[in-house]
Amino acid sequence: MTAIDLLQWPAMLVTVVAAYFVASNHPQRRKTGFWLYLLSNLLWVIWGTHSKAYALIVLQLCLAAMNIRGERKSAWAEASTGS
Repeated sequence: MTAIDLLQWPAMLVTVVAAYFVASNHPQRRKTGFWLYLLSNLLWVIWGTHSKAYALIVLQLCLAAMNIRGERKSAWAEASTGS
């Protein structure tokens, strides 16, 4: 097993930690979760490329796009309410 094969384990761990942070009531923790999710997307894309898991790559790109969309909508909502 190569180092790139082992990358799936840190990718999984980062994804779980990101989900924990995103579920927080604290805005800074949610923002940390956002960035951790993007990191996990990148790790999964790297692993998926190596493993030729093309459906996983597409999934991660879609999840990243939805995550970025959600963050932008959240920032817009905060700006419009003055929070």
